[in-house]
Amino acid sequence: MGTGICVAGLSPATTAQQLHELCAPYGTVKSASVIRNRNTGQWVGCGFVDMASPEEALEAILVLNGTQLNGQTLEVFSAP
Repeated sequence: MGTGICVAGLSPATTAQQLHELCAPYGTVKSASVIRNRNTGQWVGCGFVDMASPEEALEAILVLNGTQLNGQTLEVFSAP
């Protein structure tokens, strides 16, 4: 497993800063971003977080999967 995490089910109101703060209790967050369609700019409902170690990424996945942020239930898994 790598250090990347995919967070799906995000609300359009979610910011990269909120995603960073969501994962920070589980380790060092190297980067966090929310994804938009590069051609249209439309929200796609997911984001990516890069943690400092595979162990930290796994901890965040195990704890955060199924939790809620901005009224949406999150699906958190290892990024391919």
